Amino acid sequence: MSERDPRGSFRDYGRRRPVVGGVEARSRRGAFARNWWGRAFVDAVEAVGDAGRLSRGRTYARSGQVVALDITPGLIRAEVQGSQIQPFTASVSVRPLTTDEIEELSATVRRQPGALATLAGGTVPENLAPLLLPDGAAAFDFDCTCPDDGWPCKHAAAIVYLAAERIDIDPLLVLTLRGVRLDALMDAVGGGGPGSDEDWYGESTRLPRLPGVEFSAAIEDLDPLLLRGALRTVDPDGREVERTIAELADLYRRLR
Repeated sequence: MSERDPRGSFRDYGRRRPVVGGVEARSRRGAFARNWWGRAFVDAVEAVGDAGRLSRGRTYARSGQVVALDITPGLIRAEVQGSQIQPFTASVSVRPLTTDEIEELSATVRRQPGALATLAGGTVPENLAPLLLPDGAAAFDFDCTCPDDGWPCKHAAAIVYLAAERIDIDPLLVLTLRGVRLDALMDAVGGGGPGSDEDWYGESTRLPRLPGVEFSAAIEDLDPLLLRGALRTVDPDGREVERTIAELADLYRRLR
């Protein structure tokens, strides 16, 4: 993050600008994640981050200041509206698993293939949690284009909480963050070969109930940064970008 401006405090920058069509937090108060794996993700960041900035990050998340959020291997990236005209670009890096760690994970699912079915069904098996969920300061890094050099700043903190909500709904995103391909784990399950007394194919495994599917507008599945970039090619000043995104989101909700 860039250095703090020595000429004044952050109060000099003014209040945050309101956002139309920002990412909506599921949580209005209390914990941001409902399931234990989502809470574990939040707890890991709160154990190493600045408490004051994390608190302001929760406020930013709930007030819709995050206008775009994208989760890719090893990285959570977002645009977050602060007090300036243009949003800040904030990111949370999550350390990918090493080759040895991926091999250990593959060996675990070979021994217990039902764990992979449970994960695909929308629940993180507890025996996979120590291998998948990031923990400790070394697992995270934070960056932002704002002037605050905090670790994390409130903008990066805001996207942590919203990302935790997405992981809470779709735990397969943990695989994405840790740089693990689901098909590679599936190949590991099928690699036991005949003659083994293990249930490699999970034929005797009792699958969990299918999770309830919450509505998500199609616009939320797009790469938000690419969408905003495309809109800015026809609206360089960015004056109509937020209104256009809000209108698109409303149209998708009507198609529900």
